Amino acid sequence: MLACFWMRHGYERVGGVPFGAALEVERWRLKNGLTVLLLPDRSAPVVSYHTWFRVGSRYEEPGKTGLAHFFEHMMFNETASHGYGEFDRLMEEAGGETNAATWIDWTYYYESLPSEELPLAVTLEAERMARLVVRKAQVESEREVVANERRMAVDDSVRGKADELLSALAYGKTHPHGWPTIGWMEDIEGYRVADCRDFYRTWYAPNNATVVVAGDFDSTETIARIAEHYGGHRPAALPTRAAPAPSRQRKERRATMKWPTPSEKLLVGWHGPAEGDADHAVAELVHDLWIGGRSGRLRKRLVEDLEIVTRLRGGVGGLQHGGLFELWIELREGIPAARALEVVDDEVRRLLEQPVTEDELEKIKARCELFTLSSVETMGEKAYQVGFGETVVGDPSHVFARLEEVRSVTAADVRRVATKILQASRRSIVHVVPEAA
Repeated sequence: MLACFWMRHGYERVGGVPFGAALEVERWRLKNGLTVLLLPDRSAPVVSYHTWFRVGSRYEEPGKTGLAHFFEHMMFNETASHGYGEFDRLMEEAGGETNAATWIDWTYYYESLPSEELPLAVTLEAERMARLVVRKAQVESEREVVANERRMAVDDSVRGKADELLSALAYGKTHPHGWPTIGWMEDIEGYRVADCRDFYRTWYAPNNATVVVAGDFDSTETIARIAEHYGGHRPAALPTRAAPAPSRQRKERRATMKWPTPSEKLLVGWHGPAEGDADHAVAELVHDLWIGGRSGRLRKRLVEDLEIVTRLRGGVGGLQHGGLFELWIELREGIPAARALEVVDDEVRRLLEQPVTEDELEKIKARCELFTLSSVETMGEKAYQVGFGETVVGDPSHVFARLEEVRSVTAADVRRVATKILQASRRSIVHVVPEAA
């Protein structure tokens, strides 16, 4: 009977997923296809409201790169009911915080605010999902903003430019992972109003979105309110986007980049597993074994013992269809990059030839567990993990599933995954050389 009542009002509960030991994510769906994930948590009088769209830079087409990121900016503009600047003003008056982000697989928007202000978030987000004003004035204004952002974050940034070059080197400029999320400058300069309207109508639809609410709220009241404000939105006929082709790289690729910098730098990337692959958990542990904390193998040798590197960073791409296992190495002035690469190669051999000790493995597992648990402390962090897990791997509790995968990793797993990933034939290297040299 209860299900019939819900469906008469345009929504139904379609399941639930445990989130940690004490919480549950409630899964709801509206008739128009909108997925709603509710995570009630009464531990603090606040809520975090996220809207995740299954569209990022890999959904774009050559010649129109950067549109997903462009719309991250456009969505803070004018709507049919609210003029320019009103969204931010209303949020600030309510004591809320708002922002957004775009990446290869997704775009999301969030508000964190006092729990009594939840109705405001529902109203404003429902409005801009369906009634955004997309005219020439808005497009031209944001075009200049995004172009300047690209100049600052990529064209005038050694790391930004190296990142862009590495992706194009590893995948090729025509592969969806090979073009920058911010877009190529010539594409940004070429957007037409029609391009923007088409993008909005296609991807900003209820059946391509997930609303996540975490915090102090009543589920029955909240889903009814969401259905009231979103229920009239029309679903879109979503285009079919094939999964990006897996890399066919069989030979090391290198590029040299001259830059006005006092020292050489290296950006190294190997093709790694998808976020949903259990091997991704192993890759995370391998990366932490190398650069996590003061005892990380590479960090200790390069930074402390040899004192040839001033900064060592990296990451394991958490993408739906595989990303890059990366290292960013900044050398001391006068030290050739080849010296650091020798150490990297030596540490690869060590991983392949010598099993990691149980003590070392347990130490990095404990560090990963601490990092995981600290990533779900606030309501905003909980909502982010729910939205990311649902959008990328289809599991709103993915953060805890990943924790269990990490706990079960063995020394044999480390050797196996390192052997698969860390092949010289599967890596790409960007060598940054001081321009004066």
